[in-house]
Amino acid sequence: MKNSIIAGFCLSLFSLSISAQNVIGKWKTVDDNSGIAKSVVEIYEENGKIYGKVIEIFNKNKRDAVCDFCEGEDKDKPVLGLVIIRGLEKDGDEYNGGKVLDPENGKFYKCYIVLEEPNKLKVRGYVGFSLLGRTQYWHRANK
Repeated sequence: MKNSIIAGFCLSLFSLSISAQNVIGKWKTVDDNSGIAKSVVEIYEENGKIYGKVIEIFNKNKRDAVCDFCEGEDKDKPVLGLVIIRGLEKDGDEYNGGKVLDPENGKFYKCYIVLEEPNKLKVRGYVGFSLLGRTQYWHRANK
């Protein structure tokens, strides 16, 4: 009896550890220049691929912003609710092979994300080679 309780407790801790090391969840995005948190992006899995959608915008003056510079189906869509990470696939410790949308300029970039720490996500958008791009670090949002 005592051993099964201890085993159950250890299994619970192990499963919490694994879930904390997953990219799926809510992440605070941070402005590159000011370091101020801008939004929350929810990263989720759909059909075996990873996507990310803007679910909160902190600046009340930007909550009604639309993607003016986007093309196609995203043109003039509200940024709040917009899917900005699309089609990433797991490749070892990183997720890549998809793209990220910058709603400020409407451009898509190749993208990869890596969980650097349980609560710190590296998001890299680039053109051509990953050396030609920009990296942001997002932090897991409190639940």
